[in-house]
Amino acid sequence: MTTRNRTTHIGTAAIGFGLTGTFIYLVMINVTLTHIEAVSGYIPFDMRPFGYDHTDAAHLLDGLGPDGRHYYLTRQIPLDTVYPAVLAATLIATIIWLGRRIANDGLIRIGIILSVACALFDYAENLGIVAMIWGWPDASTTLVFATSSATVLKSIATTMAVCVVLTIGGIAGLSRKPKFL
Repeated sequence: MTTRNRTTHIGTAAIGFGLTGTFIYLVMINVTLTHIEAVSGYIPFDMRPFGYDHTDAAHLLDGLGPDGRHYYLTRQIPLDTVYPAVLAATLIATIIWLGRRIANDGLIRIGIILSVACALFDYAENLGIVAMIWGWPDASTTLVFATSSATVLKSIATTMAVCVVLTIGGIAGLSRKPKFL
């Protein structure tokens, strides 16, 4: 396979993963997370980038009631099981696609590590949410703290990964030679 073919394939993968991730994200934002907030009256765990404490978790889980907690487990969690992998694949493919034009391998490695980290922290968050729902009303303060920490770390890693993608894109864009020269 030639370099041009690999570049085309990785670019196609970046776009395909990106479109898939955008679709899943829009379904979560406009359907499942909106429903969870409407039923409970509280912002879902997934949408609290600065975390939450045991009282916040109690309000949300009590507000959801048994049907809302079941909905969280059977609608939001399955979508959020696919989304982190798709987001990481999007970020990694985009980093590799754009990174072929830059000389900074370290920045590319950092971007890939952050992309994987945002997915892993999202999965840790999801496991914590499932454990809190299954254990409700006996979810420990330690469990809530660990889950909240995963939420915060997911938010930080995702923001940093996106910033690295934008930086690589900017560097790659600046390194392009105008065709008229």
